[in-house]
Amino acid sequence: MTATEVPVAAAPATFESLDPRTGDVVGTHPVHDAAAVEAAVARAVDAAQWWADLGFAERRNRLGEWRKALVRRLDDLARIVSDETGKPLDDSRLELVLAIDHLAWASGNAEKVLRRRKVPAGLLMSNQAATLAYAPLGVVGVIGPWNYPVFTPMGSIAYALAAGNAVVFKPSELTPGVGVALADTLAEIVEGRPLLQVVTGFGETGAALCRAPGIGKIAFTGSTATAKRVMAACAESLTPVLMECGGKDALIVDGDADLEAAADAAVWGGMSNAGQTCVGVERVYVVADVAEKFTEHVVAKARALRPGGNPAGDFGPMTMASQSEIVRRHIDDALAKGGRAVVGGSESVHAPFIDPVVIVDVPEDSSAITEETFGPLLVVNTVPDVDEAVRRANATGYGLGATVFSKKRGEEIAARLRCGMVAINNVISFAGIPSLPFGGVGDSGFGRIHGADGLREFTRPQSVARQKFALPIAVTSFKRTSRGMGALLGIVRLRHGR
Repeated sequence: MTATEVPVAAAPATFESLDPRTGDVVGTHPVHDAAAVEAAVARAVDAAQWWADLGFAERRNRLGEWRKALVRRLDDLARIVSDETGKPLDDSRLELVLAIDHLAWASGNAEKVLRRRKVPAGLLMSNQAATLAYAPLGVVGVIGPWNYPVFTPMGSIAYALAAGNAVVFKPSELTPGVGVALADTLAEIVEGRPLLQVVTGFGETGAALCRAPGIGKIAFTGSTATAKRVMAACAESLTPVLMECGGKDALIVDGDADLEAAADAAVWGGMSNAGQTCVGVERVYVVADVAEKFTEHVVAKARALRPGGNPAGDFGPMTMASQSEIVRRHIDDALAKGGRAVVGGSESVHAPFIDPVVIVDVPEDSSAITEETFGPLLVVNTVPDVDEAVRRANATGYGLGATVFSKKRGEEIAARLRCGMVAINNVISFAGIPSLPFGGVGDSGFGRIHGADGLREFTRPQSVARQKFALPIAVTSFKRTSRGMGALLGIVRLRHGR
């Protein structure tokens, strides 16, 4: 057990994390029960007060030291990510690079975004000095995913810490070692204080974190179905939640698009990380005039890819073994309903790896269109025009991200899409820009990480009105007179009635 792992009672239950490429044991971790989780949150309450009292400048300095420590240990951390997820080492490195950049932005901008500032009081309340500030919540619980076990939870952890909170982090049971290693890099910098603690285990551990007294907010990333259970648990104590759930993101290819670039984006967005990306490309809608040429580019690029372990594979295995059968089911359903496989097919699924699959002309009622696949399956459908592409892209309960390729109408098309984020003539670029908020609508969740919105997400706004002088007309007092009210009404009519 390391300094950041939560202690448990004697002879606790344990579980093993495995390398999905080989099945080898990577590490052994405790299953933290409700008592252990509650104890961790109780310790975090004291750490949160210490951290909040340091102020913006000192927190920025400490987080800056953490950033440097992450850079120094980048390769070591990347190996742990690869061992627990199976993804190529350079993909793990990229994930850490993006997380480090977000940490730098959050710590560097927290004071500007959250400090107390003056706001206009208005004519009627001109005798008041009005200010607004954002105070930390105290302890934030973060429940993280396995597909991007550093970058995604750091979107909550880094911003919550920069806002002045302590964090108790429950990583996925598939990637517990990543969470422990991440917290260990911060421990010495904060003098061993329990500012970022890790609790490990399964769903029961996460449920205990939701219900633990002292939690100010839960930030969850995972499936829509699990999000509903998390919300139900948090509802018992009215604990606020931030939900980042799944997606069924579409890529739209207009008639004037750079087809080579669009195909490259579609294949990267659909196949990188073995398709296990919440904002990955799962559906492509290409206008008829360029559909044949675009599909030729996609087929050539997808056929060149091979899954495998380091260093042979372009992407890794299914990190969660059960996902392979979901991908197989979606492939079979798409083909049974009339879709045509132009790359791969059912035979592409050979767990734990799945070869790239591209299917064209898939009916919109197929599960490959309506459900999140989370695997290297790309559906390419031809549409008569962009209007139809937008209609189909929006015809889903999900609303996370989207991609548009168009030389002239990119922003116009993007504005019509029902989702939280759009990349134009690139793919997933919004996730790498720290100042842009990240999150979805509908079944993709609510709330935002990243950017100024992400900092405010882990605070409570506090409004203060201070009287500078008494008004000659008493309004909010039992001394109010009819004459005074008449004067007030006259002012309102003069200012707002014309």
